Amino acid sequence: MNETGRPQDFPMSNPRADRVRDVAKLAGRPARLKRGRFLAEGPQAVREALSLHRERTMAGEPGVVHEVYASEACLERLPELADLAQGVNLRLATDEVLAAMADTVNPQGILAVCSFVDVSLESVLDAGPRLVAVMCQVRDPGNAGTVLRAADAAGADAVVLTASSVDIYNPKAVRSTAGSLFHLPVVLGADIDDLVAACKARGIGVLAADGYGTLNLDKLQDENAARRLGATDVESDYALENPTAWLFGNEAQGLSDAELALAEHRVAVPVYGSAESLNLGTAATVCLYASARSQQGS
Repeated sequence: MNETGRPQDFPMSNPRADRVRDVAKLAGRPARLKRGRFLAEGPQAVREALSLHRERTMAGEPGVVHEVYASEACLERLPELADLAQGVNLRLATDEVLAAMADTVNPQGILAVCSFVDVSLESVLDAGPRLVAVMCQVRDPGNAGTVLRAADAAGADAVVLTASSVDIYNPKAVRSTAGSLFHLPVVLGADIDDLVAACKARGIGVLAADGYGTLNLDKLQDENAARRLGATDVESDYALENPTAWLFGNEAQGLSDAELALAEHRVAVPVYGSAESLNLGTAATVCLYASARSQQGS
């Protein structure tokens, strides 16, 4: 970057250059783990990464963005990205170079090299969360990203991925979060037994999303609505307004018997049509929004 804070005048043009190869390696897990860095691709993800970077550096904390590579066309179309990148190493690159760096076949004109942003489980729980989404052995990066995005939209306080779940820094997972990875705390590699024990010790209820659950999510919401209207005689197996950690299982097998046994209750999302069940992302969204709505004003 030159003295004006704008990128250099001549775009990187050699897709076989060492720098290009080094960035491209971050599409693979070994390189990510070795360097503690990952790729954020596309304007939305880079915008959110840069916003978090600015927020942290202004607070005197380490930033999260190391380098940004963008095409001239992208910066002309979205000049605010160059403004957000003030103080970051912003380099112009041709479409061929960006294609060689990126994980996608058709990159969106910009990508950033970022530091890992995950945090410890203790830091999340010590902050007194009211709503936590827990992914148990979720293997598909697109599904993991979708659940994280849903948790962000529902106002959850954190997302936890247990051991053997997908790497959230997988480029497809990062893209699927649509920038939400940079919005809320994320814990990786958690031990499910330790997690549940820690939640219960802090008064956080643990619910398992399970199509065969004995509790009905609609009924729990109706009971919460009655309490919000002042009813004092509503009996309920679980109060959705309470701090809650939701367990969401593997896409194909759902939650294991051991994982189900850890939860206080198994909760089913009612299906009124002919579909056999809901997919992971949809079920997680419904459950998280049910808790979020119930917690409003509580």
